[in-house]
Amino acid sequence: MLDTSLLPLSESAAPVAAGTVLLHRGDAVDRIVHVMQGRVVLGVMVDGHMAHQLGVVEGPFWLEAASGLLALPHAVDAVAETEVQVQYVSVGDFVAEVKVLPEASQTLLMDMARSQRQQTEMAVSRLAKDADARCAEWLLRHAQPDEGVGGLAVKLTERKRNIAAQLGIAPETFSRVLRHLRERQLISGGGRVLGLPNPQALRELAGA
Repeated sequence: MLDTSLLPLSESAAPVAAGTVLLHRGDAVDRIVHVMQGRVVLGVMVDGHMAHQLGVVEGPFWLEAASGLLALPHAVDAVAETEVQVQYVSVGDFVAEVKVLPEASQTLLMDMARSQRQQTEMAVSRLAKDADARCAEWLLRHAQPDEGVGGLAVKLTERKRNIAAQLGIAPETFSRVLRHLRERQLISGGGRVLGLPNPQALRELAGA
């Protein structure tokens, strides 16, 4: 990762008590947190407590640097499990340092950021949403305009077993959810092309 000595970090490490919320999922990223020491829990909070835990990271570690680089809101909640020592760098300064790297390094770093973000979003979706919501979200993410169905459609380029694995559900569950969505007229057609006659209803089901 980037050498912290090259970044305009806060002057000294600030101690943060255990239980402190360091990041709120969905908030805009205005600064990037560098955890120097201590452990931080990542996951999804519900009603003020960590209801779904993705994992634990230990300093030195950059929290949600990928979201800062991609100009996206935080993908996870982060809570100090122990007392932690943190420093901060503004997103603008962080991005500026990335832009002075060789072009190949910039490309690699951005590709890694996009990959990490996608994996994190999928992990959060598995934790916080039921099978129906995950499937709806997946369909919307892969939807493309299709004149044949007169609107949006999804072309299934992978086996249903593989798609189910991506969603963290059994193949039988994936088939059952598709059947329910069809009964509710949220998808149409069959085979390798699924029409999406009511994208707004799918968005509501996905919690978007």
